[in-house]
Order: sequence, then structure tokens, then C-alpha cells
Amino acid sequence: MAAVAAIYGHYVLTSAATFEESPPDAAAMAARRAALLDQGLPWLVAERGGRVVGYSYAAPYRARPAYRHTLEDSIYVAHDALGGGVGRALLAALIERCGRGPWRQLVAVIGDSANAGSIALHASLGFRHAGTLTAVGYKFGRWVDTVQMQRALGDGDRTHP
Repeated sequence: MAAVAAIYGHYVLTSAATFEESPPDAAAMAARRAALLDQGLPWLVAERGGRVVGYSYAAPYRARPAYRHTLEDSIYVAHDALGGGVGRALLAALIERCGRGPWRQLVAVIGDSANAGSIALHASLGFRHAGTLTAVGYKFGRWVDTVQMQRALGDGDRTHP
């Protein structure tokens, strides 16, 4: 989890991809991971040459019961591994795992409307633009948007859960 914390910490400190402002340590990341695994949700790690180069996970989209069939994805790739297919592999595997469960929708809440790489990655794997929330975060002395994207899992809304 130290490698995962280091990858995430880079984004916390250098980008608006996450609205978190203080990097969590390895123990905090381990606790977050355990909480999701306890709910039966996927948490995936990519390794290359024995080194962790990225991770992804699915979390509940919202806490209220009506949202129980919808998940939110998160993907973080080591800065020096960007552009090498790690993000695509992680997101594709995450979609596949989530599709095996009782969930019907996967939502991406992408920090910063200028995050073209994440937006393009999600679009390439079947996510559609669902909206942009303008200036909902404030980080690094500027207002930051979030881009909402969504894709169906399994039967989506064609059948009842």
C-alpha cells in the first residue's frame, strides 16, 4: 500500500484529478481498500516488472439505498507509467469485474474538465458524457469543474435488478 499511497499522493499534490488536498499515508489507503473489499467491491492493482504502476477501484456512488446498483470508478496510474496502457487495462478489468456483480451503472466523476486523458480513456471504454458541474471545487487557487460520465453494466436499465 506504500506504492499505492505514493501514486495517489502525487495526484493529490500536483493535480485537480482529486479534490483531496493532503495525501493519505499507506495505513489510511489500506483502511480505504479494506472498507471496499469488505463490501465485495473490486480493488485492482497493476504491476509491471514487480513494481506497482497503478490501481483502480469501484466504490458506492452514493450512500442512499436507491443508489445501491450504481458504482463510481477511480483510476490512478504512476506518473512515469502514463501512456503505456496501464489505465486502459485497469479500467477495462474494473468494468468487467463490476459487470459480474449486481450493479447496473458505473459512473466516473472526473476532477478537472481539462483532464483530457481521463475523459478520453473513459469515452473509449463506453462511457458517455452525462454532464459537467462547473466550479464545484477549489484547489491550487482556482475553481475546478467535475466531468460526469456514465456507462451501463450488464443489462443496465433494460431489466429490473
